[in-house]
Amino acid sequence: MKSSLQTGAATSRTLAVDRPRTIDFLGETLRIYATPELIRDIEQTCLDFLQDYADPGESSVGTEVSVRHSGATLLGGEVTIRAEVSAVDGRAVTFRVSASDGIEEICSGSHSRFMVNVDKLRARVQAKAAQAAAGR
Repeated sequence: MKSSLQTGAATSRTLAVDRPRTIDFLGETLRIYATPELIRDIEQTCLDFLQDYADPGESSVGTEVSVRHSGATLLGGEVTIRAEVSAVDGRAVTFRVSASDGIEEICSGSHSRFMVNVDKLRARVQAKAAQAAAGR
């Protein structure tokens, strides 16, 4: 990971709440932004941001998400996700995150990621898969 990543570095992403991002269990009139989709969008925003700081062969994986989803955003609404680096500890990066829909803040919390060497992670996962297959 590049040493230029510092606390306070920030990014944002604006997206439309499309149908796949909404819940369906409350009926068509309550198609609102689903919490799992919000979390996925937060993770993707932070992943994309960290790619600019990754060395060749590196990427990042999510290790923790703690958010409060406090507002409903309707299908077709626009959401802006903001992420600011609040800590860098070796290869661990923590973000302070929030999201708003132009009317209210709909989310606040934190997200942590860990920079990994993709080839080393692949080898670990393949070894674990082989171990699991041998145990069956």
